[in-house]
Amino acid sequence: MGALEGRVAIITGGGRGLGRSYALRFAQEGAKVVVNSVQTEPDGTSSAQAVVDEIAAAGGEAVAHVGTVSSWSGGEQLVRTAVETFGGLHVLVNNAGFLRDRLLANMSEEEWDLVVDVHLKGQFVPLRFAAAYWRDRHKAGEAVQASVINTTAGAGLHGNPGQANYAAAKAGAAAMTLVAAMELRRYDVRVNAISPFARTRLTEGVPGLSELLQVPGDPAEFDRFHPDNVAPLAVYLASSDCPFTGQVFDVQGGSVGVYQGWTITERLSNPTTWTVEGLADALGAIPPVPPAFDAR
Repeated sequence: MGALEGRVAIITGGGRGLGRSYALRFAQEGAKVVVNSVQTEPDGTSSAQAVVDEIAAAGGEAVAHVGTVSSWSGGEQLVRTAVETFGGLHVLVNNAGFLRDRLLANMSEEEWDLVVDVHLKGQFVPLRFAAAYWRDRHKAGEAVQASVINTTAGAGLHGNPGQANYAAAKAGAAAMTLVAAMELRRYDVRVNAISPFARTRLTEGVPGLSELLQVPGDPAEFDRFHPDNVAPLAVYLASSDCPFTGQVFDVQGGSVGVYQGWTITERLSNPTTWTVEGLADALGAIPPVPPAFDAR
């Protein structure tokens, strides 16, 4: 029996890259999967349907949902698709996204809006409708045992030049994860976030990464940037017996890390209101630029 036997999962952005890896692995582990994608091919087919076909060919159960996850009606329809097709919903994986990288002074309003819309609102909207569904099930006395996996990124947790839009959205996703974990715990819903690093169309388009992300020349060598390396953590977080909630995980290759959010590393105390001069003197002992920033 697989780790997700009997569970129904929604995976946004499931047509390619990490989303495809999640969908295939979830189905392999026994989940019934709703594969979402906004992409439609020139012949009218969707990348989501292609993944559904792969799952069906392997003996699994899945259904495609084509549409944007950042629209109110789209998010509601996505959750309804899971419930009406498979009779319920247990897991939401918010994975959809794309990039429009640009330095701050050159970024257009459209480039900002498009990225924030999909990476932040596109995670909130499905979560909002899934949360309402789980709340109602809990109030009706049903066992919920649900799990949400949001997606953040190193750019949002550490910063990255040229990605103000993406970084702001991903930082927001991490913060939203903490809030959702606090709010939804009463309904037996766990909420965590993954910061994945893998070879996808999204990461390969980032300047300087394409060479790093190359497939190893030796087939026997461990491909540490393959998207499949991230899927086991997602499966574990989606399983009904996983205890974690309110956590942000970093994962790449065979490495998994657990973040501890913003931490105050220095504190200056004064018995009364600081003067500007006194504060300047006290702060003079602290490096004005973080080491990580200097390293760039």
